[in-house]
Amino acid sequence: MEQKSIFENNNQPLAARLRPQNLDEFAGQKHLLGEGKILRRLIESDQITSLIFWGPPGVGKTTLARIIANKTHSKFIDFSAVTSGIKEIKAVMQEAEDNRRLGEKTIVFVDEIHRFNKAQQDAFLPFVEKGSIILIGATTENPSFEVNSALLSRSKVFVLQPLKTEELVTLLQRAIKDERGFGSQKINITDEMLNMIAEFANGDARNALSTLEMVILNGDVSDNGEITVTENTLEQCTSKKSLIYDKNGEEHYNIISALHKSMRNSDPDAAVYWLARMLEAGEDPLYIARRVTRFASEDIGLADPHALEQAVAAYHACHFIGMPECSVHLTQAVIYMAMAPKSNTMDMAYMSAKQDALKQLSEPVPLIIRNAPTKLMKELNYGKGYKYAHDYEEKITSMQCLPDSLIGREYFKPNEQGLEAKYKVKLQQIKTWKEQHKDI
Repeated sequence: MEQKSIFENNNQPLAARLRPQNLDEFAGQKHLLGEGKILRRLIESDQITSLIFWGPPGVGKTTLARIIANKTHSKFIDFSAVTSGIKEIKAVMQEAEDNRRLGEKTIVFVDEIHRFNKAQQDAFLPFVEKGSIILIGATTENPSFEVNSALLSRSKVFVLQPLKTEELVTLLQRAIKDERGFGSQKINITDEMLNMIAEFANGDARNALSTLEMVILNGDVSDNGEITVTENTLEQCTSKKSLIYDKNGEEHYNIISALHKSMRNSDPDAAVYWLARMLEAGEDPLYIARRVTRFASEDIGLADPHALEQAVAAYHACHFIGMPECSVHLTQAVIYMAMAPKSNTMDMAYMSAKQDALKQLSEPVPLIIRNAPTKLMKELNYGKGYKYAHDYEEKITSMQCLPDSLIGREYFKPNEQGLEAKYKVKLQQIKTWKEQHKDI
């Protein structure tokens, strides 16, 4: 039997050819689609209600909609938020309403629903409310901010997560063996290379398959038609060296620890180096931004309150524009953290309070600082003797706020670093004033 060339009859990209046709072929999202999970049950029983799929690119939002189209006993309409206006929406809605009167359900899938403005989203609402359509929207943005609240309240939101490295490796292996992929060819590629491609894809199945296709199409072809993927080909196709970095393994934690400790030790050069090691190996910039945000309070805190602002701003910048552009925002943030005065009093204060809170969970709130919204509560002396600080000239009172068993306990112990030195002086002034006025 004559063997086909991979260059024949493969006009569609690999990701399109290998698109799952059913839930058994679907990669990832086990929390939603595993046996017995709610979304799987809804699909298999054809009991779909209006849904919003929220997740990053390449995790299967559109594919899930197509699987629903194959399983449902409804008319399925694929709708693009990029190319459709209110006129098109109303025409489709009228068609759906006509179908409803004939007893036929209509599922409308809207890709990138966050691109619709309020007026366009409002056009769907009355038809969702009266059951003319079942709306399935897909978005990479937080639907709490991007989808009208009225529409959101009538939809079930399912959060799709980036695929794990092992899930992507399984997908890549299937692409090599499946006839829809490269199953008719002899492909020589190591498991280590497949793992590198999966790491490079950063949770994006479409990215992983596109990269695999590129490295195979650029592989070395022998006289007998075998294709061998070399490390050099892989590096050229990913534009990256094969950095030693496993986002789910020990090296991941070693390098994030190195970044954290370099910032703590006020070493901006080391901090930027470890940042680059992670980003160039394909780490999620939002993960790094979250760790930097934690650092801003854990290791700096009130010594420089602006550190938290810098960290949060960097996180939002990474969310807005992604890699590679957001690398400069993370660089600004980690250098700021490294150069800022250091204090761990926020972390120490919480951990100390946590110990007491866990030991004395049943400690009652002092009556004086309890709310008294009902007559009965007032009769039980809730809020009796409460002193409203704003009514006093010093904007402070000697009122007891801790439980009796914890009177005198100190959790916040400021040091002399940066602005925290001023808080230390202020706190001592407050404590002295309260001591002088405790019997008043």
